[in-house]
Amino acid sequence: MSTEPEVLIRIEGAVGRITLNRPGALHALTTNMCRLMIDALQTWEDNPIVKLVLIDHSGERGFCAGGDIRMLAESGAGDGAAAREFFHTEYRLNHLLFHYPKHTIAIMDGITMGGGVGLSRPCRFRIATERTTFAMPETGIGLFPDVGGGWYLPRMPDSIGLWLALTGARIKAADCELVGVATDYIESAAVDRFKQGLVADPAHMETLLTEMEADPGRPPLAAHQDEIHRIFGLGSVEEIVAALEREDTDWAGEQLKVLATKSPQTLKVAFRQLKLGAEARTFADNMAMEYRIGARVVRRHDFLEGVRAVIVEKDNAPKWSPASLEGVTEAMLDEIFAPLPSDQEWTPLP
Repeated sequence: MSTEPEVLIRIEGAVGRITLNRPGALHALTTNMCRLMIDALQTWEDNPIVKLVLIDHSGERGFCAGGDIRMLAESGAGDGAAAREFFHTEYRLNHLLFHYPKHTIAIMDGITMGGGVGLSRPCRFRIATERTTFAMPETGIGLFPDVGGGWYLPRMPDSIGLWLALTGARIKAADCELVGVATDYIESAAVDRFKQGLVADPAHMETLLTEMEADPGRPPLAAHQDEIHRIFGLGSVEEIVAALEREDTDWAGEQLKVLATKSPQTLKVAFRQLKLGAEARTFADNMAMEYRIGARVVRRHDFLEGVRAVIVEKDNAPKWSPASLEGVTEAMLDEIFAPLPSDQEWTPLP
């Protein structure tokens, strides 16, 4: 067991610094990490010394690969209490960042997936580098694109958010800027210099970003933006699959192959989640919906089977149940999305 703290928290100059510190696990979030970050952010909210908050990671491998999936599966195989506690705490952190009154900056220098998206996307400034890889890959393990995915993804242009949610596609920096995941791009070699400049004079942050801004190149997604909008803008997962089957292109064939590997239940959960998230009045309403889904799907067959196949045994041959989109009924989805008993619902921090 490492004796290193899971999150490094300190104030440097006028900058509150949060550094994810589980490099061996690609900084996968634990309940304790979420609590530590909540405590720091709440403390700094009223601290006049802290002018802005910087969130980054230690080591070289990535910003944050998501949550502690093994723990969620172990809990889901039992009573699910630890999984629910994690979601409840993590979503409170997401909501706190969404409404945080001071400038927040996330440096997404590497893998930024799942829980890492929940940390970075609410930040006012989101810096990508050439090493950034963004994805919401949850449908591949029977989970769903949570941590605010229901809010952010349907608000991306041209149905790209739904495409990302269903396929789990990975995108790089230029595409991250195209869809609003990143606000700025600097080269990884300049990141340390940026941090030093930020600590030296946080008031000049935007000047620093302008000086260090580099060109990520043309976004590859632009070549398929019209196709994505035409097909993934349709009214159901079945319609999307049928439209892809009618297309005679390599790209459409690739999407079909990818979708065929995903949990049919989760594809339909994600579709409904993004539809409801697009209609949500507030970010808190969206997070309450996502908590209901999370509290239930971690105990269902597809999540436990997805973790077994992809993460534990790594045979990459999950046996989904139901095995087809047609087998996933509206009644099944209604059960997953139904309100919880009032004393079990998610609530923001008081």
